Amino acid sequence: MILNHIWGLYAHPKEEWHTIDHHHESLTYSLTHLAFIALIPAVCTFISATYIGWNFGTSNTIMLTTQSALVMSVGMYLTLIAGVFALAYLTFWMAKTFGANPSFTQSMELAAYTATPLFMTGLAVLYPEPVFLMLVGLAGLAYSVYLLYSGVPIIMHIPEERGFIYASSVVTCGLILLVCIMVGSVIVWSWGLGPIYTQ
Repeated sequence: MILNHIWGLYAHPKEEWHTIDHHHESLTYSLTHLAFIALIPAVCTFISATYIGWNFGTSNTIMLTTQSALVMSVGMYLTLIAGVFALAYLTFWMAKTFGANPSFTQSMELAAYTATPLFMTGLAVLYPEPVFLMLVGLAGLAYSVYLLYSGVPIIMHIPEERGFIYASSVVTCGLILLVCIMVGSVIVWSWGLGPIYTQ
């Protein structure tokens, strides 16, 4: 069923949002989906950093030690899940301002399924060319934003005009959240927990 939602979000997103809204699976179901989909960027990054390597236009291929890559992949996995939780909470918290009255499960569904295309771009890390990764990442981000704008009115049961403003507020909060995560990563790295490269 999880894979059916993933396919539906790409093939016919609005119809799939209606399906998700109609069924309203449990919070556990949304968390299972999130736990599964967040593995993609974390596992692919680990494989790329330890077995494939990165090349940023120099003759040297950059690779991480297995232990360092594992720590960073686990950190990435937990951060992605925490980020979706935070976005779900912000969506839930802002709902009444826009005349919506969702449950936290609905907010989690919206956040988890909206993040799906962005997380799936993690597959591109297996071909670690910077320009390719940037293009795929932008495409994933753009589609996630599209899913958010199309999904908010359906999941939150509000008119499309109000849904547009609501979704715009969520996108703004999401960007602020992303900046906070990046700043947090820099702080953690400054504590000596940054990547360790192979010789």
